[in-house]
Amino acid sequence: MGSSAGGVETLTRISRGLAPDLPASIFVVQHMSPTSHSVLPDLLRRAGRLPAKHAVDGEEIRPQQIYVAPPDLHMLVYPGRIALRRGPQENRTRPSLDPLFRSAAIAYGGRVIGVVLTGLLNDGTSGLIAIKRCGGLSVVQDVADATWPEMPRSALRRDHVDFTSTAAGLPRLLARLTREAAGQTPPIPPELIREVELAGQETLMLQPSGRPSPLTCPQCGGVLNEVHDDGAAQFRCQTGHAFSAEVLLSAQNDELERALDVAVRTHRERSTLFRRMQALSDTRGQPHAAAAWKAAADEAETLAGTISGALAKLKKPAADPEEPS
Repeated sequence: MGSSAGGVETLTRISRGLAPDLPASIFVVQHMSPTSHSVLPDLLRRAGRLPAKHAVDGEEIRPQQIYVAPPDLHMLVYPGRIALRRGPQENRTRPSLDPLFRSAAIAYGGRVIGVVLTGLLNDGTSGLIAIKRCGGLSVVQDVADATWPEMPRSALRRDHVDFTSTAAGLPRLLARLTREAAGQTPPIPPELIREVELAGQETLMLQPSGRPSPLTCPQCGGVLNEVHDDGAAQFRCQTGHAFSAEVLLSAQNDELERALDVAVRTHRERSTLFRRMQALSDTRGQPHAAAAWKAAADEAETLAGTISGALAKLKKPAADPEEPS
């Protein structure tokens, strides 16, 4: 299961309700700063009755245990063991929920239950689709119950979700689902295996799947290939950075905001310099030079104002997409 904004409180509530005899292992991804000191395992352990810890690379998977992805590492699940890798960021984050979901889907097929909780943008949506393609179940927190509903809403819009639940109701739902017979595991799509190999740094994707697009990777500047995953557009560069369309748009907005901020600051600094040169020309009795410096200062201020207006419009949130039916 995984979350972003609002996730710590939500995960703590869920942990509080999990039974100590739950016949499953739980893997948790919470988006966090790569330099942060995560105390999430301590919070989950104190809140509930299941032990919680940061996952360790290569350790054996045990039931009735909560494994939390450490900061700046993808947590991957292989048959019987856990791997931690500093693979390419996905949706501008590491750890990311999608690599965990894909690896679990390949390793355990119909035995996997993927859970997407509160958060911004749409990490986890592609991973839930992978779980469903491999015979597993998808669960999404009720949009009305999520502190930040974008991640659950995205999953509901893109995936045929099996169950929705409030955070309070998730422990009871998971207790029931983990005691039911697992579904059949169909043949694993080869492209999913390739994605997990990339996240696990087992291969270098020199030729990403999909077709080249005219877009560039906002993290490394490489060409982005467009891949359609069950109808949803995904973008990946040769380095391995991956984006949904929504996350790519957010990254482009951030780039534009930084560029416009620099342009506004530069024009205002130019205006300050021009005004000083105007004053100096006036002091020296150079009216023509003073007039030229004044015109240049006025133009810089006008440009700064125009760009500031564009920046204000850029920062406005996009209209909320239609709610899933």
